[in-house]
Amino acid sequence: MTLAAFLAFCALCVFGAISPGPAVLMAARTGLTEGFRTGAFLAAGIGAGAVFWAAMAMFGLNLVFAAAPALLWALKIGGAAWLLWLAFGLWRDATKPIAQVQVNVPRSPFSAFRLGVVTQLTNPKPVVFFSAVFLGTVPQGTPLWTYLALLAVIFLAEMVWNTLVARIFSLAQTRARYISLKTVIDRTFGGLLALLGAKLATT
Repeated sequence: MTLAAFLAFCALCVFGAISPGPAVLMAARTGLTEGFRTGAFLAAGIGAGAVFWAAMAMFGLNLVFAAAPALLWALKIGGAAWLLWLAFGLWRDATKPIAQVQVNVPRSPFSAFRLGVVTQLTNPKPVVFFSAVFLGTVPQGTPLWTYLALLAVIFLAEMVWNTLVARIFSLAQTRARYISLKTVIDRTFGGLLALLGAKLATT
């Protein structure tokens, strides 16, 4: 694999990480309501979920989806249902005072990590994205250590970006603004998650 191909791979992974989606929304929401530390563990979980989909792409899961569309459909419906459930919870609790909503937060590091993994795994579209990236930048016969390095790049891109998002939204000024506009912000987050869930189910 040439240096140019490696840099192209890195750029595509960064683009995929920063593109708006459920993971970025969840990182922002967690940073706002539970703080930077919890958001960082969530971001690590998002990175781990991305590595899972990338590994599946390496092993040709996209071809499996092409051969068995019902499997992809089932994953999409399950992921959409998860996102819609999260959206419903945000919308339902939007008018509650923040003290009532945050009874059990911040969650444990493991719980935050697990939420990040689940959030990423509920969207099977990354396997299609990573399949295209691998096909377009990684030549046949690439050694195993290079694939492992590429998976590390994917993990770092997802983790670093979503950690940054969580950090920005955990700042005191941002959280103060959130408290004053909680209903509007929660329902905006909920609406965006619902739209992403609907898009996932219908595309």
